Order: sequence, then structure tokens, then C-alpha cells
Amino acid sequence: MAASTPRSAARTAAREAESSAAFEVLARAGYAANGIVHILIGVLVLVLAFGGEAEGDQAGAMKALAAAPLGFVLLGLCAVALWALGLWHLAEGVLARDRSDDVQGAARKWGRRAAEWGQALVFVALGVIAAAVALGARPDAEATAELASRGLLDVPGGSIVLALVGVGVGAGGVSFVVMGVLRSFRKRMDIPDGTAGRAVEIAGVVGFVAKGAALLIVGILLVIAAVRTDAETAGGMDGAIDALLELALGPLLAGVVGAGLLAYGVFTVFRARFARM
Repeated sequence: MAASTPRSAARTAAREAESSAAFEVLARAGYAANGIVHILIGVLVLVLAFGGEAEGDQAGAMKALAAAPLGFVLLGLCAVALWALGLWHLAEGVLARDRSDDVQGAARKWGRRAAEWGQALVFVALGVIAAAVALGARPDAEATAELASRGLLDVPGGSIVLALVGVGVGAGGVSFVVMGVLRSFRKRMDIPDGTAGRAVEIAGVVGFVAKGAALLIVGILLVIAAVRTDAETAGGMDGAIDALLELALGPLLAGVVGAGLLAYGVFTVFRARFARM
């Protein structure tokens, strides 16, 4: 019998993981954890919109959760669930297939893999942040983004790399908006009929558009930082909200984004129940 190749071994491991009921439950819990984080982000952005002080990003949401009774326990559970969801997307990427044998079919397959592995990386990173905050760390995502941008700008060609990162983040934001407008998220879910299903769908549309708008602003800030070679212009979600607040009608716009992120969080909690796994 021929020895299995690394590729076939990876596919076998991915199939076995996806056939595990316990793993599926943990992965679904990851959606719920991500939803809770986004609900908290939405609330924090609304606080900023009404003139309060807060950190309107993932790190800020997790620090707020850490301040709750037994918050470190909740964050630990969130970390495990987010890692499970990341591994689930990793397995989905490994098993990605297209029935076509032509070049177009191969391109679709690798495009699907890139999307799945990108999501895996995001959820694993969120799990790391949750675990770090549970253990007492208090990360400053905005300062970290500026520091990373400054490091890039200090090396030859770094501004080009930073601009490309900004374009990538902005493109991701546009894709979120498109998914919301076209409601393409329905393809990955079994949304029920009736009032409950319509509520989930509306939350999805509003949430995807709002999250996409926030990511688009982050991408624009990164490109501006690259053009100006000014790392302080770069930032994450919190910086994007600060940029919004400086505009005319900024508090209103920030409030709309905050409400949309809250809706996205609610939708993602429902996704834990209705996602096709």
C-alpha cells in the first residue's frame, strides 16, 4: 500500500475534524463569540458617537468584557470557540473543491481556499487577543497599527507595501458591502421563513454594509498614511471611528456605523444557529 502524501493526510484530517459533532458545536460557538464581540464594538462606537470615551475596536470590546464579573472566564471560552472556528475554516479551505477540471474551476477552488484561510487567520488572531486579555494583557490596537505602519514606512518600499495593505483592507470592506447588498450570505446559511428569518436577513444586510464601511475607512486611512509617509494617520477600527467623528455630521455617521456593527453582531450570533457547517 502506498504511503499517504502530506496533501492526502491533510484532507483526511480535515474530513475527520468536520465529521466531529463536538468540533461543529465549538465552531458554531465561535460565531456566537464573534457576534458578542461585535455587539460590544457597536455599543462602544455608539458611546463615542454620543461624546463618551471608549475604544471602538475588538481589543476595546474584549477589555470591556474582561471588566465584567468572571470576564476572564468568558474571554477564555471565547478564545477556545474562536480558535475552533478558525480551524473549521482552515479545514474548509483544505477540502475546497470545484467539479470543473479546467483553469476556471481551479481558480475558483483556490479563490475559495484563500477566502477560507483568510477567515481562519482572522478568527485565530481574535482568539489570541481574547486569550491575552483574559490573562491580563491590555493591548492597544490603535497604537499597534501605528507602530506596524511606522515600521513599514522606515524600510525601502515600505510605503508601497502599506498602500497595498490599505487597498486590500478597503477591498475587503467593499466585499462586505456587496455581500450585504446582494444578500449573498444567505448561500452559507439556512435562514428560516417567517418574521424571525426576515429579522435575521435585515440584520445581515445592515451589519455587512456597516462593517464594510468601517473596513473601507480603515483601508483609506492606511493608503493616506502610505502616501503621506505619516504612520499616525494609519489606524484600525478605532481610528476609523475617530476619522468619522471629525467629519461634518460625524457623530451621526458614527452612530449609524455603531448601530450597524451592533446589527452585525446580532446577525453573527444567529449565524451560530443557522450557518451551514
